[in-house]
Amino acid sequence: MKKLTNVRDVALETLLLVEKNQAYSNLLLNSMIKKHSVKEKDIPLLTELVYGTLQRKETLDYFLTPFIKKANKLEAWVRVLLRLSIYQMVYLDRVPERAVFFEAVEIAKKRGHKGIASLVNGILRSVQREGIPTFEQITDPVERLSIETSHPKWLVSKWVQQFGFEDTKKMCETNLTAPAQSARVNAMKSSVHNLIEELSQSGVQVEIGDLAEDAIKAGKGNLVQTKAFTEGFLSIQDESSMLVARALGVNVGDTVLDACAAPGGKTTHIAERLNGTGVVQSLDLHEHKINLILSQANRLQLQNVKAEALDSRLAGERFESESFDKVLVDAPCSGFGVIRRKPDIKYSKSQADVLKLATLQLSILESVSPLLKKGGILVYSTCTIDQEENSDVIDKFLEKHSEFELDESVIERLPELVKPYVKRAQLQLLPHYFGTDGFYIACLRKKG
Repeated sequence: MKKLTNVRDVALETLLLVEKNQAYSNLLLNSMIKKHSVKEKDIPLLTELVYGTLQRKETLDYFLTPFIKKANKLEAWVRVLLRLSIYQMVYLDRVPERAVFFEAVEIAKKRGHKGIASLVNGILRSVQREGIPTFEQITDPVERLSIETSHPKWLVSKWVQQFGFEDTKKMCETNLTAPAQSARVNAMKSSVHNLIEELSQSGVQVEIGDLAEDAIKAGKGNLVQTKAFTEGFLSIQDESSMLVARALGVNVGDTVLDACAAPGGKTTHIAERLNGTGVVQSLDLHEHKINLILSQANRLQLQNVKAEALDSRLAGERFESESFDKVLVDAPCSGFGVIRRKPDIKYSKSQADVLKLATLQLSILESVSPLLKKGGILVYSTCTIDQEENSDVIDKFLEKHSEFELDESVIERLPELVKPYVKRAQLQLLPHYFGTDGFYIACLRKKG
């Protein structure tokens, strides 16, 4: 494909690739920016167009439905172009409608022919003239919430059962907002206050985080592009994720297993909390992900991280029983807690995926649990809010493993703000509680 020069062309191509290849939008967007040499000043608009159109895909289809006569005959790229255009008309005040029409028609001419350009122009003019349909005509509250916030109905129904309608509504609405960029300060190199001062002097607006004591939040500027990041003073990490190392309660000199470690955020946080002592043994299935972990450790100048490519279900063949003081299983999951960062997740995952993942999560727990010393702590965490992947997995594990118990003392290691959300040594954060990712942490202790 030749290099595209127009921002909306790049946005359309990105959206088509997400739909066709089920590629993660966040990774794909970065590669498209490089591939098409998108100008710095155009990146915010491109990001808005891609994420916004993805986030609201089902809502946009609802708006378009009355205006499309032969929906089954519409080519995929034309539908995506219409979504992209309607998104701008409805949600972006700063883009004039004449510019939306002109760009859409030009793209339709280039990709198709005059007939398609005329069709696109006609549909958009009709929307402008007649206005979009309201949500009031949808009588089922779950269906209305599903379409209004563009979440699959099966998912909304499930969350309503688990969390109630009000929390589900708040969560779905939060999932349509952009997440703040937060970072973890490397306590071995600096303090939160000192780093905030240094960053402020270099023109980066940051403030103290809301939850984690080692967190900062970016107001303006990209923390990855700072000297502080390059020199290992900070790591990009969501505040909810920063609570995992704290829950683990590591002590100086501990030997810790991080069983599903890539890309290395929790591994490096544990290594920092060990103050360079002990060992964090990281495992991940893929060699290229191991390289990610090691490059993070090198950037942060951590000498106490070891990493190797290994299926954690085979860890018992590689390591001696009861050889670790602490074990972390940050399990592969559906990712429903990070929909704001990866909006495509809500459309690509199914209930069958959830059940499959729950089986995998339990098998990983069972495989690594013998490696923990008696009296040691095992933390299980996910970036999902799904009960079947969270508390249900822990309940099943405890039913089969009487040598483990819930470690209620974890509440003492967590910040005051989240303590009301800790039940039976398990913390479930929903995205609207503190504006963090949705996250789950369970803490178990091996008896002995």
